[in-house]
Amino acid sequence: MMLSRIAESLYWMTRHLERVDNTARVLDINVIHMLEADEGATEETQWRPLLAIVGAEELYEQLHPDGRVTVQRVIQLLTQDRDNPGSIHSSLKLARENARVVRDRISNEMWEALNEFWLAVDDHLKTTLPPWRAAEFYAFVHRQVATFFGLSQSTMMRGQAYGFMALGSLQERADMTARILDVRYHLLLPDPGLVGSPLDYYQWGALLKSLSGFEAYRRRYQGGIRPIDVIELVLLEPAFPRSLRYCLDGMECALARVGDRVLGAVPETLGILRAQLLDVTPQDILNRGLHEYLDEFLAVLADLGTALQADYFEAHLGDVD
Repeated sequence: MMLSRIAESLYWMTRHLERVDNTARVLDINVIHMLEADEGATEETQWRPLLAIVGAEELYEQLHPDGRVTVQRVIQLLTQDRDNPGSIHSSLKLARENARVVRDRISNEMWEALNEFWLAVDDHLKTTLPPWRAAEFYAFVHRQVATFFGLSQSTMMRGQAYGFMALGSLQERADMTARILDVRYHLLLPDPGLVGSPLDYYQWGALLKSLSGFEAYRRRYQGGIRPIDVIELVLLEPAFPRSLRYCLDGMECALARVGDRVLGAVPETLGILRAQLLDVTPQDILNRGLHEYLDEFLAVLADLGTALQADYFEAHLGDVD
């Protein structure tokens, strides 16, 4: 038996930690490739898309009424702003707070790694993080998140606790993958004159790198980078660990570990997501409209979060079977 509040903390611990890694991932790629971009590209064109990806445009405008988008402002908001609940600092703090609640459900090694990670980041971000130091910091974040999830793989029993952790991390990963592809594809698609150019290759490569998929793409597909192949890898490839299909498969396995609610909405919502990803080709998605497809997927993914809350974290006011 597991208390609903324990299940919820396990879910949010890994969901917040996945958000930490994802946010660092998109920031890292932008910082690393800042100097490689088109000479005519402005800070605005390079950095505003990140605000759209993480849904921080409104908050940014509140903080900066002049509307100017700069690399330092975006790094500050998404990395260390304590009033931004989605910043790396805030998300890591929330992950650690949830880990404290479930210390008896995770291994000592996992708790120690996460606690040390939090203390190091909290100390490091007490001063402003300049762009020239950001890449090193984001690399540190990637290593620490990977360490935590590696320890969970090697030290945890494959039971309910592990299942709720997997649900949290995979749902967050699917959400970010869809957002990155939606925003980046919209920016890359409009200029057919750039297709096949060095800039075109750089931009699509940056998209794949933000999903840790550049090497996987080059092994799988020969020749240059084609949008239709990127869509196939990122949405439909079950062997690619950041694809929507991989995340869905993993969430279904995780649900089997925690136990289905026969009358609950979670299995039904996962079924809707499954229907969106099965028996569809990349060309089908493009014909329908990639933005429309991803928008619908993200809406159902949000419904899944609501269903988990109702089926497992609230309605039963006590135990998860």
